[in-house]
Amino acid sequence: MSGLGIAQICSWGSLYYSFPQIAAAMEKDLGWSSTEVYGAATAGMLLSALVAVPVGSAIDRGHGRWVMSGGALLAGLLLFGWSGVSDLLWFYVCVAGIGAMQAATLYEPAFAVIARRAGPLHARAGITAVTLWAGFAASVFFPLVEFLMVHLGWRGALQVLGGINIVVCASLYCFVIQPSKDQYRPMHVAGKGGNGALRAALKLPVFWALAAAFACFAMFFSALTYHLYPLFQQRGLDATSIVIAIALIGPAQVGGRLLISLFAPKITARQLGSLIVLCFPVSILVLLVLPTWFWVACVATVIYGTGTGIMTIVRGIAIPEMVSPESYGAISGVISTCMLLARAIGPLAAAWIMLATGGYTGTLIAMLVVAVAMRSGCLKAAKLRRVIPAKAGTHLTTCADFELGPCFRRDDTLWSRDPHWH
Repeated sequence: MSGLGIAQICSWGSLYYSFPQIAAAMEKDLGWSSTEVYGAATAGMLLSALVAVPVGSAIDRGHGRWVMSGGALLAGLLLFGWSGVSDLLWFYVCVAGIGAMQAATLYEPAFAVIARRAGPLHARAGITAVTLWAGFAASVFFPLVEFLMVHLGWRGALQVLGGINIVVCASLYCFVIQPSKDQYRPMHVAGKGGNGALRAALKLPVFWALAAAFACFAMFFSALTYHLYPLFQQRGLDATSIVIAIALIGPAQVGGRLLISLFAPKITARQLGSLIVLCFPVSILVLLVLPTWFWVACVATVIYGTGTGIMTIVRGIAIPEMVSPESYGAISGVISTCMLLARAIGPLAAAWIMLATGGYTGTLIAMLVVAVAMRSGCLKAAKLRRVIPAKAGTHLTTCADFELGPCFRRDDTLWSRDPHWH
């Protein structure tokens, strides 16, 4: 898992976390507005949403190596293309393409690969290990990108990031993802053509409650990721203080994941999600209520980072625990589509509110509303979760024919997600 984790550090750092710093430099150099620049990020996330389900289905069929290594290679080439832009059209083409490659290189495809290697019900350790590595992405790449821009400019920084994707990410994904060693082969789920497990999951209220909660999380995450840097700039923090405060997000993510791994390794996704979503409204309240001094910024980023780090684990384990262990990639792809659509809206909506109100206070209030909605979705999903044991030893490979939702065998006992089936 260490190779996959290192590749995730580089993928997240180069394709996602680097954008706000590069965007700020481009605005000054090319005279583009924030709305124009962040509109490209929105276009990229929308394109990513379109390919999320096909990517997940391809990984379910055992093509994870080529999906992730190919995605990293194309992302690297697009970063090189981005480094040469001088007009908005080419900029939008490059950033939109990079957005599509995010669907093939970030957490969702990595989790689907791990689920195939270990089996969905045994993927928790692998998911936690990869997220521990990837938690350092912001800490490594925020200062790295700042250093590269000081010495090479934003165009040179993009070229280095492109090289990292081609040399490091693509190579690691190709080397460490070995479908021949997968321990899990998806069983056939009956139904009228297509993916029966996915169709059954779409009928479950818990699926949509999770999708809504994760969509709110994605909107919150993208808005804060893209606007935290300019927010701190607008409130008077110097560049060094901003980089230090934001760099704390990574260690906070890792620290939160370590705490869960060491002291609550068997806590369920339902329990974990219900508790950790409190971090998000609290982090916004810190920024809203207290003056933006350096230590206040650090407190807010640590709280936010802790919540983000643990929420990532919840995303990875909630599907097999609360929805279905079958067709992990496809089901995750649908939820990812909801998340990516929300993630696309987040930065642009935050920029629009900031411009309309003349500052970030209105944006923070809107993000507080999103954080409260996220908590409501998690609590609703927790109440809807149902795992009902059937008669021990009963042989049944699928419930699709009975329209009862996904079933799976655990310890020689059949489990059904339907609360009325027994």
